[in-house]
Amino acid sequence: MSMENVKHFLVVLSAAAAAGTVSIIFVLRWVLHFREGLAWDGGAAEFNWHPVLIVIGFVFLQGTAIIVYRLPWTWRCSKLMMKFIHAGLHLLAFILAVISMVAVFDFHNAAKIPNMYSLHSWLGLIAVILYCLQLVLGVGMYLIPFTPASWRAAFMPLHVYGGLLLFASVIAVALMGITEKLIFGLSNPKYKDSPPEAIFVNVLGLLLVLFGALILWIATRTSWKRPSEQILHTLHTDGGGEDSSKIGPSLSQLSDGTDDETSGDVRRRSNKLEDQVN
Repeated sequence: MSMENVKHFLVVLSAAAAAGTVSIIFVLRWVLHFREGLAWDGGAAEFNWHPVLIVIGFVFLQGTAIIVYRLPWTWRCSKLMMKFIHAGLHLLAFILAVISMVAVFDFHNAAKIPNMYSLHSWLGLIAVILYCLQLVLGVGMYLIPFTPASWRAAFMPLHVYGGLLLFASVIAVALMGITEKLIFGLSNPKYKDSPPEAIFVNVLGLLLVLFGALILWIATRTSWKRPSEQILHTLHTDGGGEDSSKIGPSLSQLSDGTDDETSGDVRRRSNKLEDQVN
C-alpha cells in the first residue's frame, strides 16, 4: 500500500472497529437495562444471551475474521499462520452462535413457546448450518496439507463469495430478530409508539448495518489486499534489510507444509489465486 492508501484503510478500519464495539455495548445495554439481564435459568434472561452472542460472535468476530488478512501489521506473519487465525476466529464465532441457539430453544421449551415458527428462525438456522459447512470445507481445503492444489484453486471463488454472502445474511437476519423481539416484547407502550427501548434498539440496528457495510468495503477493495508471499519475502529481505531466515517457510510451505518439488508450480498458482482474493 501507498501511504495514502494506508491512511484511507486505517480510517475505514477505525470506523468499522468503532461501529462494532459500540454495537456490542448497545446490545449489552439493551438486555441489562431494558430487558431482564442475563442468566441461564430457562427464563427470559436466558433468551437474552441470544442477541448478545450473535452480535459478539456471528457479527463482530465473523467480520474481524473476514478482514484479518488485510491488516498490514499481520503481513509479517506467514500465510499459514494467518489461515489458522482466520479459521480460529470463525470457529469461535460459530461456537458462540450455537450457544445462542441453545439459549433460544431452552427458553422456548421452558415457556411452552413453539420453535422454528418465524422466518427469522428459519433463516437463522440455515445461516448456522451453512456457516458450519463453510467452516468445515475451508479447513478441509486450506489447512489440510494433502488437499490437491487444483481443488483449492477451484473452491476459492466459492469460499470467498460464500463467506461474504453469509456475513451479509447474518446481519439481515439479526435485524429481523431484533425487530421481532421488539414487536413481541413491547406492550405498554407498543413498538409502533416508539418508546425509548424501540429507538435505542433501532439505533443498534443501524450500527450493525454500518459495521457490515464497512467490513464488506474493506474486504472487496483490491488495493487493500494482502501482498503475495513472494512480494512480502522480497520486501523483508531486500527492502527491509531482514534476514530471510526470519521470514519463515517458502511459498509452497506456507500453504501446504511441504516443499514437494513436483507439485510446487501447481501450489504456487493456487497460492497466487488466494493472494488475489485475500
